[in-house]
Amino acid sequence: MLVQFTIFPTDKGEGLSGYVAEAIRIVDASGLSYKLGPMSTSIEGEWDEVFSVIKECRDAMRRYSNRVYIVIGVDDRAGAVNRIEGKIRSVAEKLGQEPKG
Repeated sequence: MLVQFTIFPTDKGEGLSGYVAEAIRIVDASGLSYKLGPMSTSIEGEWDEVFSVIKECRDAMRRYSNRVYIVIGVDDRAGAVNRIEGKIRSVAEKLGQEPKG
């Protein structure tokens, strides 16, 4: 499955990249395939693996803040693998060029 999530504390002002970096350290340490984007992070893995990582990120954010914003989107497709790169490659083929970014 492919999961996209955004997480950050809501009471720490405008500059939140340090908190996002903390979440990415957790994602990276999980060993799951992931891709950081400008507004969210995509992780690929099995349900329990992915949601365990997101819970760990949430627990870390709660150590810094009493209020944490989380948005989660799930694409649960049986048998699909390497979708983080595969979905982008599929669009690029149809575009006839690499998308910017």
